[in-house]
Amino acid sequence: MENDLTYTSFVAVGDSFTEGMSDLLPDGSYRGWADLLAARLAALPRPADEGFRYANLAVRGKLIRQIADDQVDTAAAMGADLVTLVGGLNDVLRPGCDVDVVCGHLESAVERLAPSCRQLVLMRSPARRGPVATRFLPRMEQLFAFVDDLAARHGAVVVDLYGAEVLGDQRMWADDRLHLTAEGHERVAEAVWQALGLPAQADWTLSLPPAVRPGWATRRGADLRFTRRHLLPWIGRRLTGRSSGDGRAPKRPALEPYLE
Repeated sequence: MENDLTYTSFVAVGDSFTEGMSDLLPDGSYRGWADLLAARLAALPRPADEGFRYANLAVRGKLIRQIADDQVDTAAAMGADLVTLVGGLNDVLRPGCDVDVVCGHLESAVERLAPSCRQLVLMRSPARRGPVATRFLPRMEQLFAFVDDLAARHGAVVVDLYGAEVLGDQRMWADDRLHLTAEGHERVAEAVWQALGLPAQADWTLSLPPAVRPGWATRRGADLRFTRRHLLPWIGRRLTGRSSGDGRAPKRPALEPYLE
């Protein structure tokens, strides 16, 4: 990896994780780790005539085939210095997933993106520790091993978020139990920042204070709210073949100057 502070452009490709859910802003939009990373990169010293541009093509709910078909060629054509690609976890969490097919789509995406940029970043996605992650762990491990192999073959950087115990802590996850909190996104931004060889600003792997287990009634209330607000709508979308990202455009579809 070339350690260079002069990144002038950044394109983020992926699903809801890269879109920024659930790092909610006051206006109802989402920020997320990619926006945070773009802000940091834009603030680095650079010549007065050299600006910084940023695009975020990620859309919630997208499977790796959709990411490869809808986002990758657009991102490659932008010719950015830095590209991040995160995808596949939505696939492996679905019943009947063929991980080999997922890896094939991921490989196709990497083969097109890696030559288009100076640095490609891949990730071993974070997962909330619990019975769901445990159930799908073999699939996740197969996917992550393939990510490592792709990175080795194409000169990409891998950020191991899954291996960071703190990002598995349930307190790092929003009420939907699918997306990181604001603090979680801040830690991911720091993790990518450090993986690019930039000076650490915090210890993103630092554990949270010991948890105080809530009482039975509090836990059951949280489970009921989760089921009503998030699980049942998710099941409804699966049964009807819909996605939360249907008809949704990327929040930053063009590689344009970054302005906070």
